[in-house]
Amino acid sequence: MSRLGIRRRLLLAVLVAVGAALAAMIVGFNLLLARNLSGDANDLLRARAAAELGRLETSGNTLKVGEAPDDAALDTDVWIFSGQTALEAPVRNPTLSAAAQRLAAGSDQFAEVPSQDVRLYAVPVVANGRRLGTVVTGVSLAPYEETRRAALLGSLALGGALLLVVFFAARWLLASALRPVAQMTRQAAAWSERDLDRRFALGEPRDELTELAATLDSLLDRLSASLRREQTFSAELSHELRTPLSRLSAEVELALRQERTGEEYRAALEIVQRNAQQLARTVDALLAAARQESASGHGTADAFAVAAGVADTCAGLAAEHELAVEVEQPTPPLRIGVEADLAERVLQPVVENACRYGRHRVRITIAREGGAVVYSVNDDGPGVTDDERELIFEPGNRGQAGRQDGTAGAGLGLALARRLARAAAGELDALPDGSGGRFLIRLPGAGEPFDWRP
Repeated sequence: MSRLGIRRRLLLAVLVAVGAALAAMIVGFNLLLARNLSGDANDLLRARAAAELGRLETSGNTLKVGEAPDDAALDTDVWIFSGQTALEAPVRNPTLSAAAQRLAAGSDQFAEVPSQDVRLYAVPVVANGRRLGTVVTGVSLAPYEETRRAALLGSLALGGALLLVVFFAARWLLASALRPVAQMTRQAAAWSERDLDRRFALGEPRDELTELAATLDSLLDRLSASLRREQTFSAELSHELRTPLSRLSAEVELALRQERTGEEYRAALEIVQRNAQQLARTVDALLAAARQESASGHGTADAFAVAAGVADTCAGLAAEHELAVEVEQPTPPLRIGVEADLAERVLQPVVENACRYGRHRVRITIAREGGAVVYSVNDDGPGVTDDERELIFEPGNRGQAGRQDGTAGAGLGLALARRLARAAAGELDALPDGSGGRFLIRLPGAGEPFDWRP
């Protein structure tokens, strides 16, 4: 069965069900017909016996057979016995006569004579409470059996014809019913290869076909979203690695152009190392975002432990700029609904940015807002103007403060941080604050339904 197509399996199931129903009907019909025919034969025997009893005459203990106008009809297979003496009997068949003789001493009963295909019926003749004799009548069962055979053959032929009609009708109906399914399957396969934006768009599911269309539309949506993620990842990877790669190439080319001292080569290698590290961070961040977008489940982490880990990582940069990084522990402890590694990748570029532009300190606070855990990163630097709130999150763009101080940077850190935050169903925003820079990172709380995707 598993090797057959669904259309053939359904057709076979229909034929088996209809065949079983027809077989039960044919068997039931023929059994009922046989019972009725047997009852008709018994009724005919009783009627003949009653007619014969009506023409018998009794005188004391003597039984006489009277004559009637239709004697010729009544004498067919009729035996009349007085005791064991036959007063009247047909002469055509000794075997039947012997069987009738055996019934003469018995009670009211039926008996079959299989060799002659005849049924006999015996009824006692009683007068004044005494049995004077017995009337035995017989009837040939051949017409009844012929009727049964004809009915059986007719019902079998009719059942076969009906089964044949059901076969062709079911085959046509199944082909018509499954044709839209096959067509939808072919269309979905073609769209998945050439045009992922096409949809069946049959509305809310009303039946099996519209439910299949909705399922295929959902599948195409997932395929399209997956393809868009791959395309976006490739585009962002090429775009965001262009600047670091250009810097590496330029620095190496400059170092090889002419002979340099050991110190100059060391400085060039340090620049190459920094750009290589930036490349590694960019690739790791993009891969983490891609994994987060395609993952079906998310981990959890302690919100304070994530912030403390980022503060330790940025300790060297903070010492270089002679400022302190403070992390305020929340009460009660809070947990975020993303893995610690991903949360650190979101938070670290923001804290590094604050360390570069802060003057004396960077402060990280953690709070809960609804179903979200919010990190607030504050520094006492120049801050972000209202015009730069979205600009600084675009790859390759830096704020006014970064352009003025001449520090190295490709403008990728905040862009990647926002990308990772949104991949984790969170958000990263910069708020204009006259007292310094302020960034808010919203991440879903552990076990909370929360989505900040735009």
